[in-house]
Order: sequence, then structure tokens, then C-alpha cells
Amino acid sequence: MERIRRVLAGPWTPPELGKLPYLWILSLGYLGWKYAYVTPSLLETLLLVLTILVFLPLYCFGFWARGWQSLACIAASSLLGALWAPHNAGAASFFIFACAMCAGLPSARHAVPAALAVLGFASLVSLRLEYMRLVFLLPVLTIGLPVAISAVMDRSLRKSRAQLLRKQEEVEHFARIAERERISRDLHDLLGHSLSLIALKAELAGKLARRDADACAREIADIETSARQALAEVRAAVTGFRQSGLAQALASARASLAAADVALTERVERFPLAPSTEHVVALAVREAVTNIVRHAGARSCTLSLAQEGGEAVLRVADDGRLRSEDGLQHGNGLEGMRERVSAAGGRLALHVRDGLELELHLPNGVTN
Repeated sequence: MERIRRVLAGPWTPPELGKLPYLWILSLGYLGWKYAYVTPSLLETLLLVLTILVFLPLYCFGFWARGWQSLACIAASSLLGALWAPHNAGAASFFIFACAMCAGLPSARHAVPAALAVLGFASLVSLRLEYMRLVFLLPVLTIGLPVAISAVMDRSLRKSRAQLLRKQEEVEHFARIAERERISRDLHDLLGHSLSLIALKAELAGKLARRDADACAREIADIETSARQALAEVRAAVTGFRQSGLAQALASARASLAAADVALTERVERFPLAPSTEHVVALAVREAVTNIVRHAGARSCTLSLAQEGGEAVLRVADDGRLRSEDGLQHGNGLEGMRERVSAAGGRLALHVRDGLELELHLPNGVTN
């Protein structure tokens, strides 16, 4: 029983059919064909009006029904057709409507056999008829099955359209999540680097305040410039139009390392970089230098960028106090860098060799 219940049960969704159902209901006019040449009795007229009043809610509910509810609608419509068939050949309309209601079953695998069962039941009912058997049965057999198939296809198309809309909403949702993650990673890299530089220069300005007023003024001016630049980059990152240039990232790295009294050995080859690759490399330089200034306790740093086998390879090494991978902490900056590199189709490796060495490989896609 549980398996049958699961087969008959289907997802409920409100119909969106427009004005077509109001046109289809005009098919009941076939019931009035008899009265073009036969005057109905008062009892027949009352029963006909009562039948229509019963069928109209059943017809409307048939568009909302699913599973066993559709079966109930099919059975009720077929029963009305069977009761009216001996008295009015237009009762064939009720069987045609019952075939259309088969679309409410879970799939065509269930709907088509149900429609064939309705047609079979109509054929059995026609055996009770005599002179109007053909007038009753011909519309049912010629129209019923095509109507059922077209109703199933229509409902399937509407279901596919609804699923497509849901998929589009999911894609938009995931796109918003990805954009938030991108902004958070970029803000972390930008603010971490810029604030570290500002803090170092502020500390240096404090030391120079009593000894060299001119040098102190220059450091304060640099702090103002760095703060304004960081503000502009944050605004650009939030609006999503930011692309970090490698030259700017290298210049900022030199300034940060110099302010932290870390000697820099720079070996940067000049070769064309794809914009997306340059963006990832520039942010990696920022994050690596920020980590050196903040955490490494290093006295020297080596930064190299080269093209190896169609890949841009960035290596940043320091002689800091890290001596084993046990002391390596994967914070938000490194995780953001790893996600960004992975999204670009590259790979990131960290090695501990008398300090920390960061090695980044990115497909470039630009030839010299």
C-alpha cells in the first residue's frame, strides 16, 4: 500500500493555464446537441443543470489535483458520462474530460494506461446503447486519447519550465554567495596588507617624531597616501570592478618590506600575463608579503616570478622563525588564496625550509 501511495502521490503546484480552461469548458455544449431536435422534459432539464453544477467544480479542481485526487476526478467524470450516456450522446464529453484529467497522475507511464482505461470503460458503456452508439463512441475514441496525450505533454512542459526557473534561482543564489566570498577574500587581502603597511609606517613615524621631523612628516604623508589608496581599492572591490595590477602589488610589497626592515631579493621575469592570472598573482603577492611582515619575523625575503611550461610560477620565500609544518597556521588569507588559485585552475604549495616558501602555479594562456 505504501508503494501505491507513493506512486499516486505527486508534487502539488498551482496551475498557470491562462484562459484556455474557459474555452475548453465550452465542450460541454455537445450535451446540448440533442436538444436541437428534442425538447427535454422538466426533470431532464433539472438533472442536466444539476450535473453541470456538480461537474464545474470537479473540472476546476482537476487542474489542481495530483495523484489519488486525480484518480477521484477521473472516476467521477467517467461516472457522470456513464449515467448520462443512455439518455444523451453528448455524455461523451465527460469521458473526454476524464482523459484530460489523467495528466494529473505522476507521469506519462501512469497517465496513458489511465486514459486507455477510461476509453475501455466508455466502450463498455456504449454496449448498452443502440441507435446512438456510434454517435457516442466515435468522439470518445477519436478525441479522448489525443487529448490525454496533449494534456500530459502540456503539464510536463509546465513542470519543466517551473524546474528551470527554480534552477535559475539556485544559480543566482550561488552566484550571490560566490560574489560575497570573493569580496570577503579581496577585502581581507587588501585591508590586511594596507593596514599592516600603515601600522608599520605609523610606528616608524612615532620613532622619528623627536629625532627627525622632516622624515616623520614624510612617513605621515605616506600613511595618508596608503590609507586613501586602500579606501579606493576597497570601494572598487565592493563594486566588483577591481583588478589588482602586478606592478602595483610589487611596488606595495617593496614598501611594506622596507618599512618592516626586511631585505627583498626580487627576480621577476617580464612576460605577458592574462588579466585573470595577473589578478590572482597580484593578490597572492599581497597576502604573502602581509604574512611575512605580520607573522614571520624574517630579515630577508626572496620573490620570483617566471614562466615555466605555459604556467606562471610565483615563489615567495622568507628566512623567518618557522621551522616545521606543525607551526604553520592556515588562516583566512591562505584559505582565500587557495580557493582563488583553485578556481583559476592552478595549484598552491607551502614548504617549510628555514622559513616558509610559497609556490604558486597558474595556467597563463598567453604566449610571448
